[in-house]
Amino acid sequence: MALGALIGAYQEDDSGGLTALLPLAGRTLVEYQVRCAAVAGASPIVVLVERIPLALNQAFERLRREGLSPVLVSDGSEAATRFEASELILLIGDGIAPPLQLVTGLEDEQEAIILTVPDDEPHEDFERIDGVSRWSGVALVEGRMLGATAAMLGDWDLPSTLLRRSLQAGTRLIPVAPDHEPLLARNPGELERFERSLIGNSRTARTDLASRYVLPPVEDFATEKLMETEVRPDWLVLGALVLTLGAAFALTRGWFWPAVAMLVVSTPLDLVAARLGLLRMKPLSSNALMQRLLLPAAGLALLALGWREAWHGSGWGALVSSAAALAFAQAYQFERTHTDVAMPLWLLSRRNAILVLVLFGLAGAWTGYLLAMLGYAALSFFLVQYLAHRPRPELTPH
Repeated sequence: MALGALIGAYQEDDSGGLTALLPLAGRTLVEYQVRCAAVAGASPIVVLVERIPLALNQAFERLRREGLSPVLVSDGSEAATRFEASELILLIGDGIAPPLQLVTGLEDEQEAIILTVPDDEPHEDFERIDGVSRWSGVALVEGRMLGATAAMLGDWDLPSTLLRRSLQAGTRLIPVAPDHEPLLARNPGELERFERSLIGNSRTARTDLASRYVLPPVEDFATEKLMETEVRPDWLVLGALVLTLGAAFALTRGWFWPAVAMLVVSTPLDLVAARLGLLRMKPLSSNALMQRLLLPAAGLALLALGWREAWHGSGWGALVSSAAALAFAQAYQFERTHTDVAMPLWLLSRRNAILVLVLFGLAGAWTGYLLAMLGYAALSFFLVQYLAHRPRPELTPH
């Protein structure tokens, strides 16, 4: 069944500004609500407003630059004309910050439902339904119900009236699981905890030692600073790629420490980019061209170091070592992408290899690094082969 969305953005917060403009993860609450609806597949996404201050207009402009086109309406009658009578409408109340999982879990529903929270002290600001439940601020309502409600609305509040009429029509009530309850915000402080959870949840699983233990402080700091800017995630991935290629060129010229610096700066950028993408609900694809070019670019930097060392005292063994290390690294990467077996964090990765480079660089052992990488890549390859192809106890016949 087709799904649309109706979001309220007209109530005032405790300071007299619009609740919809409360800051959340570097953007505003209404931007978060629109993105949630978009991820759930809602179209059109209609936002009910009474006034459009500059900050609200800027929020909608940011959404449009991201490819989202919320429709602004000023009353219930205009809102009703944007939907078909037969479609379901995702209703998100003013000031409501729902977890994304809660909203996306509604996209397959085939009938109207009202999500509820308990009628107790922690939920006293939510609208009461009966003696045991209150409205969570999220519901699915029928398009025909919206049309009928708008026709008799008068001066009443549209979402509240729509809720009451849906209840009178016997719409099913579904309690929200405690870990998926929406937040009702009336001031920035009430959104802080929700924001912290969003930022924390944006950190995905870490599969190498560097990203698990070394980079998190830098990554967290950069994510919190950049989420408030217009920086796009793919710009960061491009930056990591340019820095890596720049390091390869610097190594051919013997500019070792500038090259190391560029590689070190590149290490967290793709991680930060992924987190920004998740916070803005536009996840980066791991198969995107720039993402896939990061490893070959790092391999090129390794070959550049081998070439430089071969021509400046270490002989052809340096270049052969770098080429062999690259071959083992490629074979290792192929094996790892074709198995679901958990691997040790210390195995070869682009970030781990850069950390090892720093350690050998401090000792001035550039050729030693090439030999170490050959051993590191070979060990990683043979270990992943063993772990991926050894018999698993649960699969061994008795």
